This record gives sequence, structure tokens and C-alpha cells, in this order.
Amino acid sequence: MGSHTDSTDPNHPTPTTPAGCDGLNAILARPANAVIALDFDGTLAPIVADPEQARAHPEAVSALAALAPKVAAVAVVTGRPAGVAVRNGGFAGVPGLEHLVVLGHYGAERWDAVSGTVNAPAPHPGVAAVRAELPGFLDRIGAWQGTWIEEKGRAVAVHTRRATDPQAAFEALRAPLTDLAARHGLIVEPGRMVLELRPPGMDKGVALLEYAREISAESVLYAGDDLGDLPAFAAVDKLRSDGTPGLLVCSGSDEVTELRERADLVVDGPAGVVGLLRALADQLS
Repeated sequence: MGSHTDSTDPNHPTPTTPAGCDGLNAILARPANAVIALDFDGTLAPIVADPEQARAHPEAVSALAALAPKVAAVAVVTGRPAGVAVRNGGFAGVPGLEHLVVLGHYGAERWDAVSGTVNAPAPHPGVAAVRAELPGFLDRIGAWQGTWIEEKGRAVAVHTRRATDPQAAFEALRAPLTDLAARHGLIVEPGRMVLELRPPGMDKGVALLEYAREISAESVLYAGDDLGDLPAFAAVDKLRSDGTPGLLVCSGSDEVTELRERADLVVDGPAGVVGLLRALADQLS
């Protein structure tokens, strides 16, 4: 288990667990075999009331571009459509990010900077069915005023952040939305004041494991901020048990304590993540 202790000096990030120290040391010792993987919202981009307005931290792209040429790979692993993350992150055509990979929709989609294209399977039919049913469904169950639906292509999400009581709305909607999702062969992915209905069988952990194995990673860093990042944390634990060192980073949030408790290193939100990326790039120069 990790610690609640934050990294107070962004220029010298210090993990608070032995496994985290091993992971960081392995990355620094053999960067050419290291994968740096990061969530987008809440990790590279500040959380905002309207997800359509989410943009990467102003210094995130330059920090990634400074680090990427020194490691085996940088991957953004997100629940968003890959193309949306690329657009909102400003990742396309950036010198230094020529080999960036974005694993969107929890890994169901993949964008490679090399080709500039998104590869994806056919959409799950349950998503279209839920999309059509959801507005009337929310009306019937008397959903809180201020909840709203986000269209995500291969998924659909219900946000409660704008409700009068966001947490109460979140809790009240969780069970009925889980039932609705199950009727259409979908699952519910809870997040920070959002419940996402999406196809099963893929999560950030599956995506991260497959990618790490694809490129024969010898060490892995994963940074996230939300419940959807827990499978990726579990994937790093799995890699560690198989002999691949890893570093778990929490982009600090008081809304989600589970990641803080499991992280090797806690940083202060996207600004802290940027500081960590720059510190790594500096130590590898």
C-alpha cells in the first residue's frame, strides 16, 4: 500500500513505498525500456464542469515532448474517444511526440502519432440503445435537476457535478443506471461525479498490460486520478509481481481517496504531474 504523503518538491519526486522507489530507479536507470502512461482528465487536464471544455494543462505538451524522446513510449490512456483526447490535448504534430499513442475508450480505440489515424472496432449496439432510452429514463426516475448526458461515441455518460447536491445525485443514479446498462449488455464505470455506461471487456488495466507487453516494457509509470484508473494501478501491480518494476502516481484529488491510498507518489493535480514529467526529463538529460 502507498502513503498519503505528498511529494513536496516537484524537482525531486520521492515515492513513499519501496516498490515505488524500485519503479522510479528502474525508469531512471533504463529509460529506453520504460513506458510512461497517463490518464487525461484530472491528470494531464484539470477537471472542469463541462468536459467539452477540458484542455491539457498549458505546460503538459511541452513536458511530454521533453520526456518522450528519452523513454521507450508515452501513452495517454483515457475513457474519452481517442480523437477527442488528441484534440483537447493538442497532441498532434508536436515535435518530440512523434511516437505518442493515445488509447481511447479504455483501450478500445488507438491513435498513433506516426499515422495520425484512429483504429477502432465496430461500436457496441447497446450504446445506441441506451443513448435513445436515457433521456426518458432519467425523467421517469426523477433525476436531480442539473444532471446532464455526455455523448462519447462508444459510450454515454451521466454527469452530476452541476446538480444541487452532486454526491447525492451520483449515489441515487448509480443503481438504476447499472440496471439500465445491464439490460443492454453494458457496464457502468463510476468516476468523479459521473457514471459512464460503456461496453464490458476493456478497461485501462487491460489496455495498459497489452501495450506494455506489446513493446516489451521493462518498467512502467502510470499516473491517474479517478476510479477508472484503479484497473491500471492493478495492472502495474500485476507487472510488478511478474518482475517488471512500476511507479503508481496519483494526481491528487480529495474526491477520490482510493488512488491516494494505493499510490507510491501523490502529486498536486495536473500541475504536479507536469512537474513530475519535467523532473524526469531533467534527470534523464
